[in-house]
Amino acid sequence: MNPTPTPVSGWAPYCGPAPAAGDWRWNLDPVLLLFMAGATALILMRTHGRSRGLGLAAMAVLGVSFVSPLCALSSALFSARTVHHVLLVTVAAPLLAEMAPRRRYGSLALATFVQAAVLWVWHAPAAYGAALSSDAVYWIMQLSLLASAVWFWAAARAASAPAAVVGLLAAMLAMGLLGAVLTFAGQAVYAPHAYTTLAWGLTPLEDQQAAGLIMWAPAAGLYLLAALWRLGRMLGPDLPAEAGVRPA
Repeated sequence: MNPTPTPVSGWAPYCGPAPAAGDWRWNLDPVLLLFMAGATALILMRTHGRSRGLGLAAMAVLGVSFVSPLCALSSALFSARTVHHVLLVTVAAPLLAEMAPRRRYGSLALATFVQAAVLWVWHAPAAYGAALSSDAVYWIMQLSLLASAVWFWAAARAASAPAAVVGLLAAMLAMGLLGAVLTFAGQAVYAPHAYTTLAWGLTPLEDQQAAGLIMWAPAAGLYLLAALWRLGRMLGPDLPAEAGVRPA
């Protein structure tokens, strides 16, 4: 059994101190597990059919983010933290938004701006450092990222197809630009990871660049795929009509 590592440089992240290489530590926080069990039970009792499947899928993604070894790994690697955040805002959030009633959720432009602003603010070095030194700030970060993303996806779902495509492309640009900034920063800027990446074979700068590439390509690409899907749905009904085929 690997010894429990000690906190580095005073940082005490919610997911625990940075694990040593090969230490795949699960987060068994009883409060978190109780909350997730309660949320899962509520989904099973109050939903059915497609909504139930979406809710259970969202809970599975949240479980990977907060319970699996990804949680502890995100204390060591900023790139792992980036995967964690990408799962929240581009996978769990749209699943939860799909469960919501189809109605207007305010201005899509405002929702797009708020989601981008929340994402950028929490990736500012000072705000990020605060989240890794206080459990309260950590959960404010996580909940604000998830809530703003759910609002954005729900607003995009309710908007007209052209507006949704514009909003999704704007979100893609916000994510991709943040990734590009981190990739080309030239120096590591996240103090909590200054001494935690070497055990995993990465310098702090390499870890930060990997995180930037994750945001720049696959994460931003998810918004692009959603925009293309929405565009395809907008154009699709005309195609069978032109061919003399009655739409289903």
